[in-house]
Amino acid sequence: MTWLAFPATVLPESTQQAFGAPSLFLLVLFGALVPVIPTGALVSSAAVVAFHQTSPFSLALVFVTASLAAFLGDAALYWLGRRGMRSKNGSRWLEAIRARAPEDRLEQAQSKLAGHGIAVLVLSRLVPAGRIPVMLACLLAKWPMRRFARGNLPACVAWAVTYQVIGILGGSLFPEPWEGVVAAVALTVVISAAPGVWRRVRAAR
Repeated sequence: MTWLAFPATVLPESTQQAFGAPSLFLLVLFGALVPVIPTGALVSSAAVVAFHQTSPFSLALVFVTASLAAFLGDAALYWLGRRGMRSKNGSRWLEAIRARAPEDRLEQAQSKLAGHGIAVLVLSRLVPAGRIPVMLACLLAKWPMRRFARGNLPACVAWAVTYQVIGILGGSLFPEPWEGVVAAVALTVVISAAPGVWRRVRAAR
């Protein structure tokens, strides 16, 4: 992605934004559909580079691009999951969602969703590996697309803000953008891995 591949002194800011925004949008959109891309790290890295640019709109562009791509990606995945629920044979998208939602996490998501509704959906994007189990719980509860979208919009906004703040912190600590990118990526990896490590420690005890 251009925002990540070139420091601000190599390409004009307008050129970086022209190439970087579409790249960020496509990667976050694809990452929402196929949850193997570290989209949080991408947003944080883009925010680091935007922080070091002189344009006051750079950070706003990262925020709008990331939140819109995440929202559309989630909406597309939920729509594909609903199609699979209505089909006798299901669908590969529905199976992919099920495969990424362990039974214990799904039961927790269903219990919380029944008790707290949309608030759980909003928080699910802020919890590492929490998005897919809650999305599957919404599918099994037969939430209509409109209700899911109403809860998912603030979820995506909160997610974009959170990872952008991580990027801004990384950018403010180091004079060079690449140093901030490394710090932001490392922090997002730690945040993403921490819940899984904690569960393993508890299971071992």
